Amino acid sequence: MPDILVVDDEHAIANLIELYLKNENFTVYKFHNGTDALNCIQTTHLDLAILDVMLPDIDGFTICQKIREQYTFPVLMLTAKDGEIDQINGFTLGADDYITKPFRPLELVARVKAHLRRANHYDAAASQTKSSELSIRGLCINTASHAYTLNEQPLSLTPTEFDILRILCENLGQVVSSEELFQKVWGEKYYKNAVNTVMVHIRHLRAKMHDSAERPKYIKTVWGVGYKIDET
Repeated sequence: MPDILVVDDEHAIANLIELYLKNENFTVYKFHNGTDALNCIQTTHLDLAILDVMLPDIDGFTICQKIREQYTFPVLMLTAKDGEIDQINGFTLGADDYITKPFRPLELVARVKAHLRRANHYDAAASQTKSSELSIRGLCINTASHAYTLNEQPLSLTPTEFDILRILCENLGQVVSSEELFQKVWGEKYYKNAVNTVMVHIRHLRAKMHDSAERPKYIKTVWGVGYKIDET
């Protein structure tokens, strides 16, 4: 069963999340401060993390950043801070999702399952060995293993970034709308602020690829429509 980290200093909320996750037979590691959570991250196998932002010692953004220095498992930020800047900050640091309080426990569980499915798909694809490669100006994609390298250096991608790049490569030369990207990657109906979610992940992906929004070599923005990677 998946191992889930839950970090929230509000005991009632942490207990509620634990209850719903355990009802799905998930193993839950629950903490109320960042220090204990970081110790758990270093010593325990985890499949997903749910992090509150406002903690008494180390904030959730810092924990997310430290996770991304070593691990690619999905990270969901759960917080009462619903400002756009806070969401962009979370996504920039590598979070895969951002859920604001108050929240519906069943919706949280659904998102956890969706991220676990995508992460499992990512791991399963990476374990395949048959080789079939596509090369786009130094960006090499193994279509069997779904492994990516850029100028012969491996790209360390989160499952979310992996899916975005995969979809753009599968639609080489074609524009993929922000709405389509969001629906395919997050598995949810497109909503008003979802364009910001997609935009920040594209920005983070470009940074890892040393690409530029102004003079892109790979991911081009088609204003008012979406994104594409040209064939040449």
